[in-house]
Amino acid sequence: MASNPVSKLTEEQYLAIERAAEFKSEFVDGEMFAMAGASRSHVRIQQNLAVALDAALRGRRCEAFGSDMRIKVSGRAYLYADASVACDAMTADEQDDNLTNPVVIFEVLSPSTEKYDRRLKFQRYRSIDSLKDYILVNQKEVRIEQFTRQPNGIWTLRDYAGPDEELKIDSIGVAIPIHRIYERVNIPPATD
Repeated sequence: MASNPVSKLTEEQYLAIERAAEFKSEFVDGEMFAMAGASRSHVRIQQNLAVALDAALRGRRCEAFGSDMRIKVSGRAYLYADASVACDAMTADEQDDNLTNPVVIFEVLSPSTEKYDRRLKFQRYRSIDSLKDYILVNQKEVRIEQFTRQPNGIWTLRDYAGPDEELKIDSIGVAIPIHRIYERVNIPPATD
């Protein structure tokens, strides 16, 4: 018995469906993937990042975007980040809803998406020429991993694990106290 081939969506079909949808979906290689809801800690971290970035970038050419701004990685991939920053922001079309030149992308790690955020999503994001920093924020412990693209194209990692440290994002000239990112987030005490 022959199997029915799975029909793939075109970029245009995805955008038409997504712009009319009540819920967000990412698009990869002709397929749509629904985005799951987020925990209270996840949402709080997103909001804290948005507030800190907005305050730090006010009056400058760089601009912070929340989790509703779609990022066009290519015609085969549209993704949603938890937060992003673009300088002289450019969008893909007249709808003004597909960011094409993020400089910094933040993902708040969730148990259901952590592997995807670390591997495949980061792999796709790395193809964006403008991207300089990819920052993973853990919601279960005070831990931030900052991947920075060096001039030679190599990505380096800097780990932050203390609430008294500052997340330094040289690509946009911003430093955010770690305790601000985790403000009002219930982190369970560490167990040895």
